Amino acid sequence: MSAVLSPPPTASKTFLQIHDVVKDFGGGAVAVNHINLDIARGEIFALLGSSGCGKTTLLRMLAGFETPTSGRIVLNGQDLVSLPPYQRPINMMFQSYALFPHLSVWENIAFGLKRDGLGKGEVAARVDDMLKLVQLGKFAKRKPHQLSGGQQQRVALARSLAKKPQLLLLDEPLGALDKKLREETQIELVNILQDVGVTCVMVTHDQEEAMTMASRIAVMSEGRILQVGAPHEIYETPATRFVADFIGNVNMMEGVVVQDAPDHVVIQCDDCHHLVGHGITGTEGMSVAVAVRPEKVGLSRVRPEGLYNHTRGTVRDLAYFGSFTVYHVQLSSGATIKVSMANTSRHSDDALQTGDLVWASWDDTAQVVLTQ
Repeated sequence: MSAVLSPPPTASKTFLQIHDVVKDFGGGAVAVNHINLDIARGEIFALLGSSGCGKTTLLRMLAGFETPTSGRIVLNGQDLVSLPPYQRPINMMFQSYALFPHLSVWENIAFGLKRDGLGKGEVAARVDDMLKLVQLGKFAKRKPHQLSGGQQQRVALARSLAKKPQLLLLDEPLGALDKKLREETQIELVNILQDVGVTCVMVTHDQEEAMTMASRIAVMSEGRILQVGAPHEIYETPATRFVADFIGNVNMMEGVVVQDAPDHVVIQCDDCHHLVGHGITGTEGMSVAVAVRPEKVGLSRVRPEGLYNHTRGTVRDLAYFGSFTVYHVQLSSGATIKVSMANTSRHSDDALQTGDLVWASWDDTAQVVLTQ
């Protein structure tokens, strides 16, 4: 399940503008390299990439903990670059949650409000509203160590939202939780953020987390943004080999365009000929990669009809995941492709086993042709 998708903001709807931002630490260490982003009000936007790609440095520049070497950061019409962190209408929630262990849940949420000099009545009203929002009212007197990881995460979120920031920054927000709790909390967190209506920029290296929570994703590598789009766009139509390989599982086959027509192309790879049911921006003889997701490939003991989009191999390994099984099929070239097939019945007398000879096939709409 993914968050409600929102289209890219138009100029009139842009709430946060990151314009040509660079962070150069010197000595050739350019952590952020000419980043441009427009983010809409109320959007949950994810910066996704592996460690060292620059996503956390960019988040720290939004918060004011780092100063850009060049470029502009504009929030709701106000240039933030010259403002210190405490003057920015922004709150940041860290992966560690940074809760005060000696304070109760209520006191943790109230801490920032008291420091801002709000009156007792307003502090109490806001804390109570936040406790209700994150459904922790009955835990108000407990200390952080008396809460589960998911409950601590909600306290940290409530504390971040209590000051009513214009922009909320999340640094690996669910990284401290185990897998099952993380999956449960993702939807819960999105619902809370959407109820409040706060604009949110989150940093994560977890693809599923970004796909589930964000309305749009920016995939980063080596300080640059390679692609921005809604989760389904990033997954189904990756722009580069890196994006295709980084997001989910993919079978990547290198080949050459041997037939280029407006409505289709034929690509020759080592183990098969691909017929792709749409045109591409390319020419005959061009080297390309063909990406096919494992769930778009089928397996059969019988050779498919036609000349295209199938190949033969041997099942070398299989992994059972309950709802689906992943088969590793070794082809004649020595390459291996992954095939993910749903387990739609409890028992099968003809289930594929290691060592079986099989035909792998896919539709002419399953492939993405990549030139970068």
